[in-house]
Amino acid sequence: MSLILDTAAQDLLFREARTANTFTDEPVTEEQAKAIYDLVKYGPTAMNTQPLRITFVRSPEARERLVSHMSEGNKAKTASAPLVAIVGYDTDWHEELPKVFPHAEGAKANFDNAAEIRHGMGSFNASLQIGYLIIAIRAAGLAAGPMAGYDAEAINKDFFGDGAHKVLAVINIGKPGPDAWFPRSPRLDYDEVVTTV
Repeated sequence: MSLILDTAAQDLLFREARTANTFTDEPVTEEQAKAIYDLVKYGPTAMNTQPLRITFVRSPEARERLVSHMSEGNKAKTASAPLVAIVGYDTDWHEELPKVFPHAEGAKANFDNAAEIRHGMGSFNASLQIGYLIIAIRAAGLAAGPMAGYDAEAINKDFFGDGAHKVLAVINIGKPGPDAWFPRSPRLDYDEVVTTV
């Protein structure tokens, strides 16, 4: 094998990792959440934009509101997960460029009147960061249940009423519970997806 990462770590992060559909009631601590983000922040994004924004839903009231916006098949697992993350992007991520991309003086001004470009860059780069987030959750020994089955407009209005953030996914997080896994679906092989030119 030509990978440097040992087999156990490869299995933890990829081969044996699964999308959980049930969870135990063991809490996900704030310390765990911070440790997870402390990995995510090092993943690459264009111009180091880091547009991902995470809203951790912990209170019963916020959980109830979120569950009401989930599609029917996602309501029960969202209600029972110890921690749920609403993940999206900051529509004004360019405001942070002086801090995160300081060597390009004036870069922020290039995006001040470019909402469409900000949307494209923000949603794409935050989506990359969601991938890093799922891997970081697994690295913490937890399972992630990413979902796209929800009313995005309702979540944006309810949780981000000022329009500053836009939801891209909802992720249930915790220790897997009984019958957490569906049978693994087939994966495409290298020769089916890779072309060398």
